[in-house]
Amino acid sequence: MSVTRTDIDEDALERVLALSAVRTRKEAVNLALRFYVERQERAAQISRHCERAREWGAVEGADRMHQVEKNKR
Repeated sequence: MSVTRTDIDEDALERVLALSAVRTRKEAVNLALRFYVERQERAAQISRHCERAREWGAVEGADRMHQVEKNKR
């Protein structure tokens, strides 16, 4: 872990503290950083899965099935 001095959005920091179970500013910043990284990694995983589904033709098949179901109504 390193020591970093930076200006932080006080309002955002207070909101993290209010919404989470953390008690210190350091914990709040680390929580927010981990949350951000996890969301970005998850979005990248989903994007890779969607691309694979397109390559396999699964997306077009799902679109066709959706249209058939929609037209039944």
